[in-house]
Amino acid sequence: MKKYIFLSVIILSLYSCESTTYESLEEPEVITGPVTYTANVKSIIDANCIACHNSESQLIPLETYAQVKDATLNTNLIDRIQRQNGTPGQMPKAGRMSQDKINTILQWSTDGLLEN
Repeated sequence: MKKYIFLSVIILSLYSCESTTYESLEEPEVITGPVTYTANVKSIIDANCIACHNSESQLIPLETYAQVKDATLNTNLIDRIQRQNGTPGQMPKAGRMSQDKINTILQWSTDGLLEN
C-alpha cells in the first residue's frame, strides 16, 4: 500500500510541473505605428543588456541610442539576440529574451532605427 501512495505522489508531482515562465505569461506588447528607441527599445536594452554592456565594462557599451544603433548596424546585435540558449555568442548570456522583445528590436531595425 505504501508503494502505491508513494508512486501516486511521484506521478502527481511530475504531472503538476509545468515549464511556464513569467515572461511567457506576459501579454505581448502591441505597438501601433513605427517602433522607436525611446518608446520601445530602450527599456528592453536597459533590462537585459546594461548590467554587462556599460561604460565601466570592457564590452561594447549599450547605454545610449547612438551606441545601440551602432551595435545594431556594425556589431551583429540582431544576430546575437536571436541565437538560441547555449549557442556561442548568444546574448544576453543569462538567457534568451522573450520572442516578443526580440521582435520589437527587429521591428525597430526594420522601421529605420528611429530614436523618438
